[in-house]
Amino acid sequence: MDFIIKKHQQLLQALQAADYHFITFRDYCEGHRYDKMVILRHDVDLLPQHSLRFAKVQAALGVHGSYYFRAVPESWDEAVIKEISSLGHEVGYHYECLTTCGGDMAAGIQDFEKHLKALRQLAEVKTLCMHGSPLSPYDSKDLWKEHSYRDYGLIGEPYFDADFNDLFYLTDTGRRWDGWKVSVRDKVAQQEEWVKQGLVFHSTEDIIDAVQKGRSLSTSTALSNHGVEVPDRVMFTFHPQRWNASFLPWAKELVLQNAKNLIKRFLVS
Repeated sequence: MDFIIKKHQQLLQALQAADYHFITFRDYCEGHRYDKMVILRHDVDLLPQHSLRFAKVQAALGVHGSYYFRAVPESWDEAVIKEISSLGHEVGYHYECLTTCGGDMAAGIQDFEKHLKALRQLAEVKTLCMHGSPLSPYDSKDLWKEHSYRDYGLIGEPYFDADFNDLFYLTDTGRRWDGWKVSVRDKVAQQEEWVKQGLVFHSTEDIIDAVQKGRSLSTSTALSNHGVEVPDRVMFTFHPQRWNASFLPWAKELVLQNAKNLIKRFLVS
């Protein structure tokens, strides 16, 4: 079974065994670089207790990542935010201000300021990351066409400040690792070139195989990546609400996500 907590732990252990160095996105923005490194990004869209479970598993392995919280009740759990921060992880703001404010720039920046201030009452916040809101006509990254997040003491936003010519990007969007096909906004320009290189992984096991053996032995992907190694510098994006520890919630998430993917595929097309 994929998208279970045990599989996530196995992925982390495989990366550790292959001598990858784990850093937060804040570390990256502050100039930390290693020959082999992994940035663990987590979008806390829903079910924050799932993110806390991720954070505890990672902390037990001596690994730390970046957790981005939305300013909505489904994500904003103050006890969880504080505990994740106390475990040594980075806390960031998962903003969606133009969606919540109907595209109004003035209202959007006020909404941004309000919730950034509130989040900073709970943890130090130095980076931010846009929430895609796939059903919304508004892209919240457009907020920065008229404003600068650096004016708020923020040093990085992945869609602007991550160099994807140097970082390979893997996201579990769509509850699969080749989910760019059904993604509305979680995309990077380099994806087409990566596909040409065979850097396509469908399941978590595909990634683990490639990390452990230097190449993927899986034949389950649409494009065989036989002989392709996982690059030395990688950013992962996880949506922890998609990862479960027991069968019933795992099955429910599988069915719901498959339905969402059909809708998103239509929107993309």
